[in-house]
Amino acid sequence: MSEGARVGPEAMRKGAASETRLFQDILKQPGQLAASLSHMLGAGMPALAEAASVMRSGRPIVITGIGASWHAGMAMQAELLANGYPALLLDASELLHFVELPENAAVVMLSRSGKSTEIVQLIRKCRSRSATIIAITNATDSPLARGSDVVLNINTDFDHAVSVTTYSAIALAGTLLAQESMGQSVRSVQDELSQPLLEATAAIPEWRNTIERSGWLDDGGGFTYFLGRGVSLASCHEARLLWEEAAKRPATALTSGGFRHGPQEIVRNGSRIGIWIDGERMRGQDLELARDLTRLGSKVLLIGQGLEENAAQCVLRLPAVPARWQFLIDVIPIQIAAERFAAVLGEDPDSFRLCSYIVEDEGGLRSLAERSTSERDLAK
Repeated sequence: MSEGARVGPEAMRKGAASETRLFQDILKQPGQLAASLSHMLGAGMPALAEAASVMRSGRPIVITGIGASWHAGMAMQAELLANGYPALLLDASELLHFVELPENAAVVMLSRSGKSTEIVQLIRKCRSRSATIIAITNATDSPLARGSDVVLNINTDFDHAVSVTTYSAIALAGTLLAQESMGQSVRSVQDELSQPLLEATAAIPEWRNTIERSGWLDDGGGFTYFLGRGVSLASCHEARLLWEEAAKRPATALTSGGFRHGPQEIVRNGSRIGIWIDGERMRGQDLELARDLTRLGSKVLLIGQGLEENAAQCVLRLPAVPARWQFLIDVIPIQIAAERFAAVLGEDPDSFRLCSYIVEDEGGLRSLAERSTSERDLAK
């Protein structure tokens, strides 16, 4: 596509001139994940083994989190379900207010800060139901960590604002726990992931360049649909949140199969659609879907392994990685796309307009301490 045919090139160049904190977090993410994995399989291994023992005890398994952490739980649940181990994944607010927790459940709570109000309140509810709490968090001195029976520390730097490394590290820890609890040795995981993480680091500039040149982000006013399957549903739903938090624009996340049962009626010329292609399953069907969407005038982005460069308008090819671990790599290109979309739109991906970094009460849009300042800012 010619330079003149693209929308927002000046904004894109302006965004590239001075790197955002979000992009800096994305750049260091693969290295952070390698270090987190090394910790969990080293000093953190006794806690992982203890948590796996709880999971194997025959108790009902409930996974919970909110925001990005809930999406990270999708990867953990997908690993358990794919191997015939039932597990319930629930939004923490729903679990707190609308669900009767099973007695003696093993509850895996996911939270980067361990301070979100719903998570803190859930500790009391779990205790009232004799649940065993497994915390996956980046804050070992948090209310969640202090109130849990077992704590898995992801041991990463905190992201500046939007959850990047902390999201991925929580998903990594949850999936390691799932595999260990099913009797699968996780000792080999470091060997499985070291090369893909190295290659992901090297691929970030290429992915960014491909996104910018493709024109997939042109027409910032259009809607965006994200479609995925299996473990990549975690990335798909996280992409929707990234679009909202970083670019301040709406998006929708669906299963690729579910999209074909009604939602496809929204397709129009210029529709922006991102699709994750699984490493093993339903590849032909989803590539056919991409071709049909392209013929209908949609702008299609594909993320996956072994893809042809001309398979869609924007093709982001992943390094070779075991299919069950693809979610750890395939979220990175869409993180980059969200940061680039913010640049096109002139939005600041490094700050939240209305959201607190940690949501510590359940009313309104900000914490009580921030509301008066927020009201003044909105009035300007």
